[in-house]
Amino acid sequence: MSSFETLSLKSELQAALKRLSFTAMTPIQEQSIPPILEGKDIVAKAATGSGKTLAFGLGILNKIAPCMFRIQSLILCPTRELAEQVAKVIRSLASEIGNIKVLTLCGGIAMKGQIHSLKHGAHIIVGTPGRVLKLLQMKTVDLASIQSVVLDEADQMMDLGFIDDIGAILQFTPTSRQTLLFSATFPESVEKIAEGLMKNPLVIEIEPAVHQPNIEEIAYLCNDKLSAIPQILQFHNITNAILFCNTKAEADALYDDLNRLGIHTALLHGDMKQFDRNETIIQFRNLSTPILVATDLVGRGIDIDGLDAIVNVDIPTQIERYAHRIGRTGRAGKVGLAISLVGEYQIERFHKLGRSITLRELPELIKTYPTNPAMRTICIDAGKKEKLRPGDIVGALIHECGLTKESIGKIDQLDHLSYVAIPRNNGNDIFIRFVDSPIKGKIFRKWLLN
Repeated sequence: MSSFETLSLKSELQAALKRLSFTAMTPIQEQSIPPILEGKDIVAKAATGSGKTLAFGLGILNKIAPCMFRIQSLILCPTRELAEQVAKVIRSLASEIGNIKVLTLCGGIAMKGQIHSLKHGAHIIVGTPGRVLKLLQMKTVDLASIQSVVLDEADQMMDLGFIDDIGAILQFTPTSRQTLLFSATFPESVEKIAEGLMKNPLVIEIEPAVHQPNIEEIAYLCNDKLSAIPQILQFHNITNAILFCNTKAEADALYDDLNRLGIHTALLHGDMKQFDRNETIIQFRNLSTPILVATDLVGRGIDIDGLDAIVNVDIPTQIERYAHRIGRTGRAGKVGLAISLVGEYQIERFHKLGRSITLRELPELIKTYPTNPAMRTICIDAGKKEKLRPGDIVGALIHECGLTKESIGKIDQLDHLSYVAIPRNNGNDIFIRFVDSPIKGKIFRKWLLN
């Protein structure tokens, strides 16, 4: 593979790549970045995790003029979770350039703050189609200076019904814009966008590897899946996992059933309010909730470090969705585990996925699955905007509650909220000591999440 040093990038971007330890390009980066730098429209088929965010991120940042404080690039994503992840990558790449403002515009949160931020200007907008179009119609966003538009995970945006919104948004951009479309699949709806809204796009197809040696794939034949879940969690010594369902209704039902069995479980799907989705992901990442029941909303775009396993409680209807699901585990060089529960009526559907996996009988276990989440989460009513730093929270927990730095878990911060994971076994006692304790000399409202 070619080195990033062979590319005609700004020296600041090359410095950022070195700082982030990126050296050799992935196939999608090698094939897409040169034409992006040449200003061509591209349609790229590439799987999640292939490095596409870095590809279009470098392309759009290379032409951004920091001194021109206008919106120069627009990146559209299907979900807020993916938009925030993309924005994080863009900010990291832009850190050596300086003075580059990246603003996220997504649904599920109040527009008042977004409108206020837009008044202060931005270079790059990362957002979901519904919210971006709403703000355009309110005339609070000006896309007249747009140089490039990125449609990220275009097939998922089509699945969510955003095709008309995307067409309407692009009407607000100059016809001279560069349009970059990235998609895991090429359904008819994606082809329609490419034909109608792009200029002679270069088509790039990167076929995903057929085998993923760092992911062990297992399939169990069972009809009583609710009873099977505790068995496989115990048998495989799984402490944290995502359980995938095909529909929101199935996810709701499984969530209720597992909690009734005493398995500490969280829920994530598109009908939930954005605030609740954020808190769910935070608690799952910091080990306060070990099991997450989800739809394909989290099949793409959300990275969970150190995930033990994913379980296909429902067999997906598309090969691509199966690949996206199992891609949540086995990341960063670690060995992952993907388990599918296959009912007798689903055997044919499972075989259509084309995986070389032999169906097994369930392991027989008498013992029930113990659920002992390692951590519990405290929420603090202050965040980045209040200039509250993670170090301030750690210091307060050490000095006021007698914790060690090693016993304090992950800290996540939003604009006006902070979340810190503490040991669950004495979480109530820690919270009692912490609730009225000052942080940086101030008393902030705090509450303990389940």
